[in-house]
Amino acid sequence: CYYLTKERANAQGEGKVFSSPIEVRAAYDARVADVHAKIKVRINGELVNTTVGRVLLGEILPSYMPFSLVNKVMNKKELTQLIDKTYREAGQRDTVMFLDKIKEIGFKFATKSGLSISIEDMHVPTKKAEIIDKANKDILEVEQQYAEGLITKGERYNKVIDIWAHVTEIVAAEMMRELGGGSEEKRAFNSIFMMADSGARGSTQQIRQLGGMRGLMAKPSGEIIETPITANFREGLTVLQYFISTHGARKGLADTALKTANSGYLTRRLVDVAQDVIVTEDDCGSQDGIFVSSLVEGGEIIEPLEERILGRIAVDDIRDPITNDVIVPAREEIYEERVEAIIDAGIDKVRIRSVLTCQSRRGVCIKCYGRDLGRGKLVDIGEAIGIIAAQSIGEPGTQLTMRTFHIGGTASKVVEQTVLEAKNAGHIKYVDLNTVKNKEGDSVTMNRNGKIVIYDEEGREKEKYSVVYGAKLKVSVNQKVKAGQKLVEWDPHSMPILTEVGGKVAFGDVVEGSTMKEDVDEVTGLSRKVIVDFQGTTLRPRISIKDDSNRTVKIPGTNTVARYLLPTGAHIVVEKGGTVFPGDVLAKIPREITKTKDITGGLPRVAELFETRKPKEQAVISEIDGTIEFSGFVKGMRRVIVKNDLGDSREYYIPKGKHINVHEGDWVMAGEPLMDGSANPHDILSILGPKELQKYLVDEVQQVYRLQGVTINDKHIEIIVRQMLRKIKIEDPGETNFLIGSQVDRFIFEDINEKVIKSGGKPASGMPVLMGITKAALSTDSFISAASFQETTRVLTEAAVSGKVDELLGLKENVIVGRLIPAGTGFPLYRETFLKSVKGDLEAGAEREK
Repeated sequence: CYYLTKERANAQGEGKVFSSPIEVRAAYDARVADVHAKIKVRINGELVNTTVGRVLLGEILPSYMPFSLVNKVMNKKELTQLIDKTYREAGQRDTVMFLDKIKEIGFKFATKSGLSISIEDMHVPTKKAEIIDKANKDILEVEQQYAEGLITKGERYNKVIDIWAHVTEIVAAEMMRELGGGSEEKRAFNSIFMMADSGARGSTQQIRQLGGMRGLMAKPSGEIIETPITANFREGLTVLQYFISTHGARKGLADTALKTANSGYLTRRLVDVAQDVIVTEDDCGSQDGIFVSSLVEGGEIIEPLEERILGRIAVDDIRDPITNDVIVPAREEIYEERVEAIIDAGIDKVRIRSVLTCQSRRGVCIKCYGRDLGRGKLVDIGEAIGIIAAQSIGEPGTQLTMRTFHIGGTASKVVEQTVLEAKNAGHIKYVDLNTVKNKEGDSVTMNRNGKIVIYDEEGREKEKYSVVYGAKLKVSVNQKVKAGQKLVEWDPHSMPILTEVGGKVAFGDVVEGSTMKEDVDEVTGLSRKVIVDFQGTTLRPRISIKDDSNRTVKIPGTNTVARYLLPTGAHIVVEKGGTVFPGDVLAKIPREITKTKDITGGLPRVAELFETRKPKEQAVISEIDGTIEFSGFVKGMRRVIVKNDLGDSREYYIPKGKHINVHEGDWVMAGEPLMDGSANPHDILSILGPKELQKYLVDEVQQVYRLQGVTINDKHIEIIVRQMLRKIKIEDPGETNFLIGSQVDRFIFEDINEKVIKSGGKPASGMPVLMGITKAALSTDSFISAASFQETTRVLTEAAVSGKVDELLGLKENVIVGRLIPAGTGFPLYRETFLKSVKGDLEAGAEREK
């Protein structure tokens, strides 16, 4: 269909005008018009610009479907949308007939196209040599900086990798541009380009290796080898390049074998935790929901709002902000037309019903789940959505495992972001941004929670960016900016420690041999001072800024003095007694050498999130909003106090040598990390509550899959997260029969509390608990299901000792005892339904069909 709907310049019959599609068919059969010729046809009374092929495809479209659906180049995505629309409009019978005709016409023209692969099709971009020469010059410059001691070994490596990753992208883009360019006829009809462009086989990344450059390769350890393969398969590889390639390919094969098992185990755990989630009622009556907006990363929309709300149910009336008309009434489905209306109205945040807030005692309700993604209609009662969710998350796991295999170990490194550019025109405003002017006259940010916001003429917020510490601002407050203008730039490869005041440099506790070592670089022979691990000593390495009378300078506007503590691994870049200006760098903390973002980050990361394990490098996060105060050291740990206006304060102890993200006097929000590291999900739950935790888990899991180009609907992950948050830990039993510290089901807890309150007693209080999927599966109400999962002996012994009863409510336990499963037609509601044949029924049906 892709070949059929493409246009070719100067094809036979170009420019002809036809009065109807029938004439076009006649001209094509008489070989007067080529299938790719651009023509005009009168369709439904209006003249349409199209091609012969598109008219031929339009012939098989059901009569009431608009021609505009096929009047474009039909690639895989367009074809999917066409079939989806046909199914919605025309129903099953017509869609099946239509699909059959598509298959016929597709095979016919696939045969006629005579697509094949020839070495000539692998097009090497003309500018390739020039691009690679420029890259080599850039690399010489980096080597020069390294030789002069301006950057560290790790930074040099990172910069080199970055340059090459960038070049590979440019070469690939240049190649695709030349392949797809329609200036010469044969180019747009290049077989390899057509295969990838139509979505039939292959990806840009694979074509890049045939005609562009293979790019960076990874060692089996996951590190990236810094000399890339600049050749491609058409030019052929040298022996060394071939050896490096085989390195990568072997790693791909070994990984695949190991990871398939891991992925299968993840699916099994997910199925076990969610198997008893079935749609049990029409509406649970919940007034609660979750807010969704477009997902933005680094200022770029990676998942638009429309994709996240399609097929969900609105909690409140969604109104047009200008006319106040109701676009979607409360408790109704947001379907395609309504999604378009919401986007046109400029609404950027919608509250939708979610299984996370569903009040159904068992399973979930139709309104909280929304559309059944397989059929495009609201879900039916009795649908086993838990299993569907588990399989939807587990299945791409197996794809992710095989992902490295296809590309043959080429490293796909994400190019580091170093600048922020405006996406829209507007006015600049700063939010909580502290800056100092450096000696070049640029403003440098001195705090971490500052943001830059762009407003349009009406004062609506268009974009918002967090600004990293040490970034240079290229714009000022109220300045008008154009789209694409540079706002901020920074170095992503190291974290600077900057001074806010000018003066003379003095070192404190920087003692060679105990807190600092002189690192002599074997390549350049230059030495640099690096802070080494000083735990177990009472020393606190620091840099102070002194004035002419040798007193430590005060930071303007605060009570603190300019004294900067140095964490382990910091490289000091100033000399003792040297003069510095505000905004100058005193020391740098190089970022780790990058490893490839293979799905190794993926599968284990997904498992880590679902099992709610504590991250290795766990960040300390603030429990309250407040201002930061530093107050000395206790047992070698840095003591940080967060105080709020109400006189509340919390103390945190941060290990020596860990880099602290905040400065004295900074204002932090509850849940903000005080040091580097990943957040612990249990902390998020206790500080920010279940809603923030749910958002965090859903977003984090989605991020892993998105890196691999896999899309999963949020609702599947929401179901698993709902199962992880089923239990409540009793803190005070009040006048109930609960025991302190015991974990009870959320709904049982609410029911019993309601009864106690009605009888005038004191209710129990508890905290929601986050359980990993394995633990959640084992603590399910059904002991048969738990025993068939893991730790059979323990589960059965406990069940026997406590005299448990299994109500057989889930799927697994029913399969095990050999009963009909309570899902689909076996759902209790449908069990009593019988089909009765009424005389004359078939004839009436046939009449209706006509």
